Amino acid sequence: MRRCVRGVLVVLTLCGSLLSAVSAQAVEERRAAPVPLERLFDNIAVSDDSRPAAADFDGAGASLSARDLTAAGWAPGRTLTVQGARLTWPRRQAGEPDNVRAAGQNVRVTGRGDALAFLVASTAGTEAGGPGTVTYGNGTRSGYRLTAPDWRTGPLATKAVALPHVNTPGGQLAEQARLYVVTVPLTPGRELASVRLPRAAGLHVFAVSVRTATQGWTGSWTTATGGYAAVGPWTDRTLRLVVRTSAGGPRVRMRFDNTFAAAPVRIGSATVAVQASGAAARGTPMPLSFGGEKGVEIPAGAQAYSDPLGFAVPADANLLVSFHLPGPVPAAPLHRLAQQRSYVSESGDHAADGTAGAYTSVITSWPLLAGVDVSGGPGSVVLLGDSITDGDKSTVDANRRWPNVLATRLLKQSAVPRYGVLNQGVSGNRVVTDRYPGDGVSTDTAGVSALHRFDRDVLAQPSARTAIVFEGVNDVRWGTSAEQVIAGLRELAARGQARGLRMLAATILPCEGETRCTAAVDAERVAVNEWIREGGVFDGVLDFDAVVRDPADPARMLPVYDSGDHLHPGDAGLAALANSVDLRLL
Repeated sequence: MRRCVRGVLVVLTLCGSLLSAVSAQAVEERRAAPVPLERLFDNIAVSDDSRPAAADFDGAGASLSARDLTAAGWAPGRTLTVQGARLTWPRRQAGEPDNVRAAGQNVRVTGRGDALAFLVASTAGTEAGGPGTVTYGNGTRSGYRLTAPDWRTGPLATKAVALPHVNTPGGQLAEQARLYVVTVPLTPGRELASVRLPRAAGLHVFAVSVRTATQGWTGSWTTATGGYAAVGPWTDRTLRLVVRTSAGGPRVRMRFDNTFAAAPVRIGSATVAVQASGAAARGTPMPLSFGGEKGVEIPAGAQAYSDPLGFAVPADANLLVSFHLPGPVPAAPLHRLAQQRSYVSESGDHAADGTAGAYTSVITSWPLLAGVDVSGGPGSVVLLGDSITDGDKSTVDANRRWPNVLATRLLKQSAVPRYGVLNQGVSGNRVVTDRYPGDGVSTDTAGVSALHRFDRDVLAQPSARTAIVFEGVNDVRWGTSAEQVIAGLRELAARGQARGLRMLAATILPCEGETRCTAAVDAERVAVNEWIREGGVFDGVLDFDAVVRDPADPARMLPVYDSGDHLHPGDAGLAALANSVDLRLL
């Protein structure tokens, strides 16, 4: 500094430049230091309906409606669970900065988990995204790629929530606005320190968190939400659902999903018990809690996990999961084909009833309830399938679906871990085509495609170790080419393997004799099966086709395994599939 004071003008100039450079470097270093996401908010996405010009989400003056968000249960500061990740909707009022435009910012995020979850949307008119970097507490790094669909044109099948309006300075439009939750993998077991966002024009980030909900739990039972359908309507009714466990454990928690919904749903109380018979419990049902409360409101598109409960869950047994719905429920997310009778009560909260007297109606679907987890355990195997995995044509109330038989096999051996078995079969489901459009009340409950439900139904399942993909017959029966099915299966394998899952594929069963199973369809089926067997893409193959086909007519199922419709195996055929699985592949 003394030289600067005593030097000539040139030296002073050089010293000034040096100081400026040092100052700029310090500013850049401060900029690069990780900070909480909310300190980086530089865009306003939400407006009051009466003041739409106070927000400009997309650069053209359009924005989300604060009233619509509140109606969906997405109030400022509300923590929502989506795909097993807890994300907090920004605690900002309408007209205040509530999201960041991704431009390489360094965000402070801590925790250990299997995935990083982002609440995002694009305003680019198409999907937007790019590469980012995760830094761990030990100084190591891993890369990721984040891509968000557009908030006005992205697929409804994968949205977290859809809102009914778009606000503009010229007035409100009756057009759906979408928000998405996207997850990317983390290095297991490492403590996170920060996340560098991508540099991606049009990519907006509202929240980010580490998904920890799957740690320390094994999935014992689950079902896939196939659609959003009219029910009841139920007001002040209690549902008592019967579900079959696979793995057992000393503690339990339940997961309720409000997937595909446009409005919140309220659960007033809930209990769990071992089934005695019908709607009668063995012993007194045990009350569940949610964040210490008796009940919970589940926002549109979100989930609710009950608090861990000390309750000895028996393996391979029926549970009664009862929950009271105090308000009107005219439609609900559900799994249609339960192949199991469950029960609806007369008016009132009967969740704590040990007797069956109040349960006067029978249903054969599973609304709202989506998972039963037990503490500890070796993790789970997830079966992604269609009606054959769903158990169509198996004996009702007998638990003779092939996943149930596989679960029993695992429990009776000690050569491999006794994994939980999670049945994510949906009757009518396809690999590459959505049957249910992903939004609104519909009579079609065949679900969104395997590609669109893979994140929710496989990757987000607790402690998933292996996934078996057993789909494709509905695709080829309805005109999808073998090449398209193969492309979809290839993508599923890659996505699962990128998350550390062992990915297995099962060959498609023959179905000659069923109306749509023509010779041309069988040729497509055979082509897919040849690729599965020889492609080397999956980590292992279950040749279910070879198990049930008639050697004298390979396009047809053996009569002893046929349920009678030539498409679905009966109880004997489903058992043959499960018994053919080499458990060492799991």
